[in-house]
Amino acid sequence: MEENNETGMYQQVSGIIEKDIRPFIEADGGFIELEKVEDDGIVYVKLAGACAGCPGAANDLKAGVERILKMKVPQVSEVR
Repeated sequence: MEENNETGMYQQVSGIIEKDIRPFIEADGGFIELEKVEDDGIVYVKLAGACAGCPGAANDLKAGVERILKMKVPQVSEVR
């Protein structure tokens, strides 16, 4: 079940992506978009721009985005 886009964990995750993650991704020519946050803590994002075809994008997603979100929102279980 998907979290309401205006409340709860979605808002927390969205704020962290906007403030803490997006500036670093955009500095490298990429873009990140939050698609949805499920009640089980799985966060879905879309990478675009330079990130879309980058061989390191999967590593950035797990090592960077997922690590930051898990640290700041303990309910996050995974980022896809």
